[in-house]
Amino acid sequence: MTRGQRLREAINWINASTLTGLLIARTGRAEVARQPDGIRTATRYRGVGPRRTFTVGNVLLTRHSAAELQNRPELLSHESRHSTQWALLGPLFVPCYYIEVLISLLLTGDDAAANVFEVAADLEAGGYACRPLQRRAAQARS
Repeated sequence: MTRGQRLREAINWINASTLTGLLIARTGRAEVARQPDGIRTATRYRGVGPRRTFTVGNVLLTRHSAAELQNRPELLSHESRHSTQWALLGPLFVPCYYIEVLISLLLTGDDAAANVFEVAADLEAGGYACRPLQRRAAQARS
């Protein structure tokens, strides 16, 4: 692990987001494995979640199998960036993220296309499409 990855892991333990992610993984009966970069993958997650794959602290929760996830290195990279966002914001990540969802919906009609957290994590790596501003939003900006 790099120094930055160790720091991210420590901060996400201190801010309790990794503990929260592990509790969510346990309630969703996921298979948890620690990766070399400190991320814990919780595969075959069966619980409630906002998407097929999401991250809480240093825990990547996914409905994918471990083999499917390993075949998606771009998704692992995308979710790793979200882990860093958790380290930067701690529990504030959740309300900030959903404020960005609302802004993105208003601007593009899509919950991710203009969400700064998804854009910073690389939209396409996360399986999202880039979308133009909606006509009303574009007119309001001019």
